[in-house]
Amino acid sequence: MLPFRTATPLRRLLLALATGILVASYTCHAQIVSGSMKVHWDEGSPHCAAGLHIPLQVHSYNSRTFIFRENLCSTFEAPFLYLLIGANRSLLIDTGDVADPARMPLAATVMKLIADHPSTGRGLLVVHTHRHLDHRSGDPQFAHLANVQVVGFDLASIQRFYGFKDWPNGLAQIDLGDRIVDVIPSPGHNETELCFYDRETGLLFSGDFLMPARLLIENAADDRASAQRLLRFLGERPVTFVLGGHIEEDAAGQLFAWQSQYHPHEQVLQMTRADLLALPTALESFNGFYTVQGRFTMENTIRILIVSALLGFAVLAVIIWWIVHLIRRRRTQKPTARRAAVAAAARE
Repeated sequence: MLPFRTATPLRRLLLALATGILVASYTCHAQIVSGSMKVHWDEGSPHCAAGLHIPLQVHSYNSRTFIFRENLCSTFEAPFLYLLIGANRSLLIDTGDVADPARMPLAATVMKLIADHPSTGRGLLVVHTHRHLDHRSGDPQFAHLANVQVVGFDLASIQRFYGFKDWPNGLAQIDLGDRIVDVIPSPGHNETELCFYDRETGLLFSGDFLMPARLLIENAADDRASAQRLLRFLGERPVTFVLGGHIEEDAAGQLFAWQSQYHPHEQVLQMTRADLLALPTALESFNGFYTVQGRFTMENTIRILIVSALLGFAVLAVIIWWIVHLIRRRRTQKPTARRAAVAAAARE
């Protein structure tokens, strides 16, 4: 290749463009704001005595990014919520499983953290990863606060607010002033599922779509398509961590009992790009009911409940048939026995 000074004007232009692209790419990646995941989440308790556990644990990932967890003793769901602070307004992803502010002071905690940042606007946008109650029960705490907008959780409201014209295709952005968050449709766990990618930190907030927990899948085809959609979106974008909605595994990868309020030696919250890359292959192996593939436990709870109910009805039907058959046989045996007794008496 010719040195830059001796290159033709066209080559100079192409070299300058290529250099600009490389510099821009490097600058974009270099601007990722780091944070810390050095945190020990409250393990809950097998007894959950009143007053021994703080209902809402707050971890400062960095000065503008906060991770909340509702305590296991307040709700076995123990969901994770995320607050991103920007120059003009802040973003709260999910509001958790507890509505009562006396039991779960979510709004008070969020608004204080925002107020402690004098350089940011006081506005707050509240969004949801999906419509399930354990991710939106805290909405009423924000309903009447000034400068707070709560986005609806139904599919029509989601499409309208983000401007999705061809759901689940397309992308949307939330502008916090000096911080852009990308919104990626990711139905499968639920038809309203969304993932949020924070360009400032490289964090992907994946809700119940991907997490160190049971992956409950309502629609396997949608889930597979969403995994591919996420991978296409991420492309060369940096992924610092994937942060989901729950933890249900211990450090060895074993699941805690369903509805357990005690998680000793709990798995870490953060997952990686490698986990996301492994997800499509795992989803291909899903049998539609219950499958364990690698570190992923996938299940369709509704189908399992339906099959369990049908099996229960079948067993009950067999039991009823056997009881009816036994009663009928005894009824037919009694007249026969009486006739035999009469005949024996007559012979005597």
